[in-house]
Amino acid sequence: MSSSTIQQKQDPKNGSSPGFRFVQGVAQVTGGTVLGITMLTSSIVAGGLVGLATSFRNLPDVRVLRGYVPTETSYIYDVKGKSLASLHGEANREVVKLDKISPTLKRAVIAMEDSHFYMHHGINPNSVGRALLANWERGSVVEGGSTLTMQLVKNLFLSRERRFSRKIAEAVLAIRVEQIFAKDQILEMYLNQIYWGHNNYGIQTAAESYFGKSADKLNLAESAMLAGLIQSPEEYSPFVNLEVAKERQAIVLSRMQKMGWITPAEAEAARNQKLKLGKITSWQTSELPFITEAVVAELNERFGRDTVLKGGMRVQTTIDYNFQRMAEETVTRAHRNLRRRGIYADQVALAAVDPRTHFVKALVGGVNYDKSQFNRAIQSRRQPGSSFKPFVYYTAFATGKYGPGSTVMDTPVSYRDGSGYYSPRNYGGGYSGAMSIRTALTVSANVPAVKIGRAVGLDKVIEVCRTLGIKSPMEPVTSLPLGAIGVTPLEMAGAFATFASNGWHSDPTVIVRVTDSAGNVLLDNTPKPRLVLDPWATASLTSVMQNVITSGTGKAAQIGRPAAGKTGTTSSERDIWFAGYTPQLSTAVWVGNDNYRPIGGGATGGVYVAPIWRSFMLNALKNEPVQYFQPASKFERP
Repeated sequence: MSSSTIQQKQDPKNGSSPGFRFVQGVAQVTGGTVLGITMLTSSIVAGGLVGLATSFRNLPDVRVLRGYVPTETSYIYDVKGKSLASLHGEANREVVKLDKISPTLKRAVIAMEDSHFYMHHGINPNSVGRALLANWERGSVVEGGSTLTMQLVKNLFLSRERRFSRKIAEAVLAIRVEQIFAKDQILEMYLNQIYWGHNNYGIQTAAESYFGKSADKLNLAESAMLAGLIQSPEEYSPFVNLEVAKERQAIVLSRMQKMGWITPAEAEAARNQKLKLGKITSWQTSELPFITEAVVAELNERFGRDTVLKGGMRVQTTIDYNFQRMAEETVTRAHRNLRRRGIYADQVALAAVDPRTHFVKALVGGVNYDKSQFNRAIQSRRQPGSSFKPFVYYTAFATGKYGPGSTVMDTPVSYRDGSGYYSPRNYGGGYSGAMSIRTALTVSANVPAVKIGRAVGLDKVIEVCRTLGIKSPMEPVTSLPLGAIGVTPLEMAGAFATFASNGWHSDPTVIVRVTDSAGNVLLDNTPKPRLVLDPWATASLTSVMQNVITSGTGKAAQIGRPAAGKTGTTSSERDIWFAGYTPQLSTAVWVGNDNYRPIGGGATGGVYVAPIWRSFMLNALKNEPVQYFQPASKFERP
């Protein structure tokens, strides 16, 4: 038999005996008989298509697949490994190795889609022949005849349009792929690449979505049903129509039995097996959305959004699921209590940071995420009021010229500020004359803070804030010491965490570690603390801030162990705060309205926010031993 001419004897599809033959890749009619094809050898069809390849010089170079990394879903976990969320663009995919896929699934797919997969070299002559005949008779592409390899290159390289030229290009690329890659490599790429319905790409996410298990655990009944989905995933989905899905499953099982890959008894048992369906997981919402948002923001900043959505990252966060839930419940309960007490505040936000690592331990961006997705803990800059004063007094202590016992005058003063004058006033009015810095901060006197800020230099205060990781915009205006700028709760909690650690600082993070799907480390946030503050000045500040809780404006924050903190209330009563710390945890709580409406007359951080801080800290530290702050006497004064 000539290698250039194959005479067809019978069309296996309709039993006719046409005089149709393939000569050098060109279909010719002989004797005016009805056209048909029943058998073509792989070598001849391949030779004909390779001959046509000169017309497809612009086809992709399949060698790029050697370094091909499919888009893959990224996953976020809590610090103990509990799944919190999945992140992906259009393709929800988790790549797995071929040996991590059930053998029955591989056999079912091959039986249904390309039973000669391990015998051909990219194209199946019988299938191509049948498709060419059908397409020629209809005058358009109505039948594919695609092998698994052809389907793979179509998904990766070619458009979806049904044209003869695309089918020929598909075949040419398939032959090229088979020349470069082993069959198992092609099958692995195929099973990880194709679409399985409901935004599941690749067999792993399909197995998890349809049956709640990994791909290596699929049994025969489940494998047959999945293999039956490939041609039209949404139409044959058991989530859409279980009866149709069962019909497709039966077809796959019959095909596998006919090929001798399973016994009649195995086929019957699989058909009768009751399936336990999973749930559509590709668009699942996060259980801890405020945390997920913060994680995504940090990932996007480091890696870029496209990589995050498609890079198959495995992200371990700093958050314990139960701890975060406790924080959210604390905020919800606190908001309810505030409204009951006549405080017109729509929102509460909380951020907690471990001073030993600067790992974020809790992040609550609002009262109800379902009603408002705005994450106030990291996105909302609000005036901190008097809770900003510790930055001013630390700056003073760090000069060595001031200490907790230094005297400052609480007396009227005016400063030229822009085109006019600024005259600070104390909350509630009045002046107290000479007082120590300890007393000034304990009772939250405003005038002494402004005077000390001017004396040490407002630029120096801003410099300290930057050292502590506060990135929000700041200007050296005279009212800066009274918190006349905007900061986020996380910035406050992170900065106070450095006070709590006696000057040791790391950048606050919600991420412990990031790897790719193969386990390669992409980001390791193992703490690398550096000493950024003067230890004596920090210990002195902590000593003073302890007085705020024991005998000052923050008495409602007492938790039965050493703690330091500061209340904050803006003059317009639009924002009220409490920020404080123990050696193990630093927490900032803000209360206010998104529209900046005043909360209500007499609303202060000491009266209404300190109790929220106390409630959270009591729960957070209930299993932690009592620890003490280091006294300033242990350090040398600058």
